[in-house]
Formats: sequence, structure tokens, C-alpha cells
Amino acid sequence: MRVITLAGSPRYPSRSTALLTLCQATLEKRGVEVIPWNLHNFQPEDLLYARFDSPALLALKQDLEGADGVIVATPIYKASFSGALKTLLDLLPERALEHKVVLPLATGGTVAHMLAVDYALKPVLNALKAQEVLHGVFADDTQISHYDRHPEVSPLLASRLDESLDTFWHALSRRHHALATAV
Repeated sequence: MRVITLAGSPRYPSRSTALLTLCQATLEKRGVEVIPWNLHNFQPEDLLYARFDSPALLALKQDLEGADGVIVATPIYKASFSGALKTLLDLLPERALEHKVVLPLATGGTVAHMLAVDYALKPVLNALKAQEVLHGVFADDTQISHYDRHPEVSPLLASRLDESLDTFWHALSRRHHALATAV
């Protein structure tokens, strides 16, 4: 199985990227191949000027075609997900997430932004025809420390993240099994 992680923070390192690092380690222990992507893989001009033929965008599209699942992580700014992430998602083909299981993750300064995952990010992921968009995980900034070195998360966040990754793993396994039996 193959999973793409997509870090939507314009900052690196960031709390949302730290969550993806933890997810990657967990999934790799289960034998999943994880291919990390982040906004810094793209030239800003390619995103701003909608260069659909940029080498990085073409490479991401190819990686997505071979992926079973995607984990998207973003900071929440002004009650919505990162504008830079939106710009990237806008450049993907309409069916870029077709047949994919998607797990959205978000970080923000306050739990007041928790619903941004459901009301802002999930509709865009659904518009890209994701097969299944799972319940997301929101973490407020106090739940993630040392994100610039060795990320640590609060026990409550670790538990929620583990539960979501377990659900993600089972959804990937169902998809993988269904594809194997269809052949």
C-alpha cells in the first residue's frame, strides 16, 4: 500500500508537518510506503501563476495516481485551511483523489477553529472525488511541542491520532482487498 502525505503549511517546520511525521512513522511500521509532499516542493511562481505543467505538479499527480490514500495536514488561518494549500489543490485534476481514502488533519491556535476541517477542507477534498474522507483530527497548538526537532504530542492527541490512523489503515486495507479481488 502507498500513501501520500501532503503538508499544507507555508512554514517548515510546522505543527501540521509534525503530525504528518508521526503518521508516517506509524504507517511505515505497518508496512505502508509513505511518500511525503509539502508546499516547499513547489516553486511559488508555479502555484501563483497556475502552471499546470510544472515538474513538481506533474510528479505529484503521478504519485497520486499510484497512491491508495492521502493524509492532508494544514494549519487553520482565519477559520479556514491554508490558502497556499488551496492554491495547490486547485491545480490538481478534478478526479485527483478518485478511489483514494483521505484523512484530513489540522492545527490551530484555538479549538474554536475545529470545525474548519468539516466546513472548509472536506468539501474541497470531496470535490476532488475522494472515495472516502475520514473524520479529521484537529489539534490546538498547545497539544504539539518541539515540532521543530522531535515532535511530541499530548496523550489525548496521541490517542485521537492513533485511533484515526487505525481507521485509515482499515479503510486502506478494505480498498486494497477490494482491488485485489477484482483482478
